[in-house]
Amino acid sequence: LAGAAGGAAGAPSSETSLVQRPPEPKADYGEVTPIELQERFAFMDLPGHTRSVVERDHALITPESRVWDGAAPGWQKSLVAWTITPAPPMNAGFTMMLVKMNPGGAALGNPAGHERFVFVVEGEVKLACPDSNELLGMDEFAYFPRGYNYAMQAPAGALLLVYEREYAETAEGESPAFVKGKTAEQPLIETPGEIFKLRKLLPQTEAYDFNIHVMDFEPGEYLNVKEVHYNQHGLLMLEGQGVYRLGERWYPVKAGDVIWMAPWVPQWYGALGKRRTRYIIYKDTNRNPGYGNKGTL
Repeated sequence: LAGAAGGAAGAPSSETSLVQRPPEPKADYGEVTPIELQERFAFMDLPGHTRSVVERDHALITPESRVWDGAAPGWQKSLVAWTITPAPPMNAGFTMMLVKMNPGGAALGNPAGHERFVFVVEGEVKLACPDSNELLGMDEFAYFPRGYNYAMQAPAGALLLVYEREYAETAEGESPAFVKGKTAEQPLIETPGEIFKLRKLLPQTEAYDFNIHVMDFEPGEYLNVKEVHYNQHGLLMLEGQGVYRLGERWYPVKAGDVIWMAPWVPQWYGALGKRRTRYIIYKDTNRNPGYGNKGTL
């Protein structure tokens, strides 16, 4: 997406600079997993109907079609909904999942060779690692590098958004470090030619082979650029509603929807409704196209 390139975390570059904006409204992610789906999604009354679509170069995965796995490796007392994976037909270069951690649920480290990014949608989790033994609450996040020793537990339960991928080495052998933060505390980054608000949650240095963006649109705002690029995306709508163009199709989307975008798929978003849109989106970066990226069309 626009403004992906940049230098060190938080540092202005020729393409991006920090800007001051009015205070942000408080985040509200209560519609990501509605308690009463029947009240929120009237089409659930139609047998066999779903808004979910899976195409060669994109997918829309909507809440009524999620399948929760109670035996996902590495997750204790938890339910996992896999939304984007390296398995066919997506063949994505990363994995994206939603995790419902029941009270006392836990995770012990990353899969071998993988790095992991965790974003708390609801509740809180207790970290136990060399760099932090604090609680991670709603709208907070943590990045765990490959081989990093940690544990994570949800004392009262939590809903997490998780991204994982095999780490792609740099030519110089640099290694990324543990990162912990809160969305609201990340600086807004100017995006020339655009009006949405952008925050990047990971350092913009070569050691990190992907970044996570949080993007806000007020009703009526839209992407100016109709993007076509090699980067892959995994997106979760956190707030609001709008229309997403993917390829030659146009999809109504709302909080709780997941979108997968393969390399080179034309993409565009416009926000509708009476409240802001906020979405969180994965983007592989700081690597040449195809380097260390196993995703294919």
